[in-house]
Amino acid sequence: MIRKGFQVAARLGYHRVLPGTPRILPRLNTAAAFGSSTESLVSRFCQEKTNLKDYALPNASWCPDMLSLYQEFVEKTKADGWIKLPSFKSNRDHIQGLKLPSGLAVSSDKSDWRIFTRCIQVEGQGYEYVIFFHPSKKNSVCLFQPGPYLEGPPGFAHGGSLAAMMDETFSKTAYLAGEGLLTLSLNIRFKNLIPVGSLAVLNVDVEKIEDQKLYMSCITLSRDQQTVYAKSSGVFLQLQLEEESSQ
Repeated sequence: MIRKGFQVAARLGYHRVLPGTPRILPRLNTAAAFGSSTESLVSRFCQEKTNLKDYALPNASWCPDMLSLYQEFVEKTKADGWIKLPSFKSNRDHIQGLKLPSGLAVSSDKSDWRIFTRCIQVEGQGYEYVIFFHPSKKNSVCLFQPGPYLEGPPGFAHGGSLAAMMDETFSKTAYLAGEGLLTLSLNIRFKNLIPVGSLAVLNVDVEKIEDQKLYMSCITLSRDQQTVYAKSSGVFLQLQLEEESSQ
């Protein structure tokens, strides 16, 4: 996706990312950068009436820590401004009626599209997670429970599974906070191993938005906040989705 994005960007504009290192990036009209408010983005993303399965709901595989913290955040959605984000099997389901910018869309005869973190269908075996987003604060909390299919060292989650979960939480936050679509960079410092079947809590903040990019940070902790599993930062490119043709 990133490589394809830069190929398309070559036809859209020129931008310098790092000192002395020219990079091709699409330019975004600053006046239109926030043409969609956070409220409208959230409203479209979180469809109230849908027959789509929401994978971010409790199931029998969730550990007690996951269930208890989930309930705490559900209570916060009633008074503290937090929103539970639904999680469908594909991002296509979240942006119905919209499409990627011209040149990024691809055609295929495939029908069963799945986002990477929802590719394991058996409950509890892969990625069990739910993301809560705070629109006014523009931050997110992800509750993540890695299953045995994500094992790295015996009994512990593979570092790549946490990296994917960080990227997924970053991406949802970036899109809702400022129409961030593409990952430009992701830097991770691993601190401790996450036991398979336990809860890891990802706390994501948008540090700043400037020059068509969102700069974000994440710290991943244990349920009691006594263990730091990893710290990371990410940069996302702002790009506006386009309305699909009615034809």
